[in-house]
Amino acid sequence: MKKLLLSLLVLPFWMACSNEPEKDPVKDSLTEENEKLSGQVLTQDAALDSFFRAFNDIQANLDEIKQKEKIINSTTAGGDVAGREQQIKGDIQAIYDLMIINKQRLAAAKKNLKKSETKIASLNETIANLEKTLAEREAEIVVLKEQLEKMNLELSNLTMNYQELQQEVDVKTEKLNTAFYAYGSKEELIKNGVLNKEGGFIGIGKQTKVSDDMNKEYFTRVDVTQFTELVLSAKKATVATTHPADSYKIEGADGRADKLVIIDAEKFWSVSKYLVIIVK
Repeated sequence: MKKLLLSLLVLPFWMACSNEPEKDPVKDSLTEENEKLSGQVLTQDAALDSFFRAFNDIQANLDEIKQKEKIINSTTAGGDVAGREQQIKGDIQAIYDLMIINKQRLAAAKKNLKKSETKIASLNETIANLEKTLAEREAEIVVLKEQLEKMNLELSNLTMNYQELQQEVDVKTEKLNTAFYAYGSKEELIKNGVLNKEGGFIGIGKQTKVSDDMNKEYFTRVDVTQFTELVLSAKKATVATTHPADSYKIEGADGRADKLVIIDAEKFWSVSKYLVIIVK
C-alpha cells in the first residue's frame, strides 16, 4: 500500500518533468547562427541602401554643377562678364562646395561598405567610375577658373582652395556625425535630469518623457559612423527617444536585452541625435 501511495505521488511529478521540451544543442546552435546571419544581411542591406542614396545625391550634384557651368559659359560668351560678376562668383563657389560634398559622400559610402563587408564586383566598378567622373569634373572646373581669371574677374576673395573648403566641411560633417546616448533605470535617468514626469495624479496616468532641459553632461558622445551597437546587459530595455523602428533592434537570449544594434545609422539618427534607453 505504501509503495502504491508513493508511486501515485511521484507519477504527477514525473509526468510534469517529462512534458518539458528537451533541449537540442544542434537546433539551438543553428538558431543562434541563423539570427547572426540575419543580422549580417540586415547590416549589408542598410550599407547598400546608404551607398545608393549617396550615389543618387552625387549624380544630382554633378547635374547641378553641369548646369552652373553652362550658365557661366553662357554669361561669359554674351560678353556681360562685369555686369554679372557676383552671379558668376556665386556659381563658382557653389560648384566648389558641391564637389567637396560629393567627395565626402563617396568616401563615407565606401567606408560603410567596407565596414559591412559588402563585396560586390559591380559596386567596385561603379565606385571607380564615380571617382573618375569627379576627377574629370574637377579638371574642368580648374580650366573654367583659369578662363575667368583671363577675363580679369576678381576671384581672389573666393574660397577656391580645396583644402580650406575641406576643413570647413569637415567641421560641419563632424557636427552632423555627432550624437549622444544615455541609459539607465527610469529612476536614475529622472534623478540625473534626463527624463521627467508630467501630467496626471501621482501614480496615475503619468508619462515618462525626455526632458526639454535635460542634463547633457550625463550623455556619452559618439560618432554615428562608428557607433553600431550598445551593450545593455539588462532584463528589459525601452527606447525612450524617437528612432525609426526598422533602423535598430534589441538582441538578447531568453527575452533579455543584452544589446541594442543599429541596423541603419543614417535612418536611426534622422529623427533625433539623442538616444535614451530605460533599462530594468
